[in-house]
Amino acid sequence: MLLVEDNPADAGLVRKTLEEHGVEGEVTHIIDGETAIAFIEALDTDQLDCPDLAIIDLNLPKRPGQDVLECMRQSPKCREIPVIILSSSDAKRDVADAERLRASQYIRKPTRLEEFLRLGTIFKAALDRSSH
Repeated sequence: MLLVEDNPADAGLVRKTLEEHGVEGEVTHIIDGETAIAFIEALDTDQLDCPDLAIIDLNLPKRPGQDVLECMRQSPKCREIPVIILSSSDAKRDVADAERLRASQYIRKPTRLEEFLRLGTIFKAALDRSSH
């Protein structure tokens, strides 16, 4: 699984959510858009497997999450994996960009811990769909 998130607290919550829902597997955590794009490009050229799921924040240092999503969708190897945008933005333009770039889902970051932890069911369902 690929997690592109610059906020350490949010990244920790995503990991806790996955744990709480029994989602196992390696999480590659990248904290800026530029490094995430380099990682995706490396997946295309190396013999590495694509992650089964990508969770991407939009507001990232160096390059925005939209660029990371676009790179993912242009990747010959990884373009079909589920990508969930997890952002604090509810701007219509951000949602529209995510839809245009074929994000699997757009989720506004919950402000309450219980709501955040419930996201695990969404992440798990996306992983289950990608592994079939």
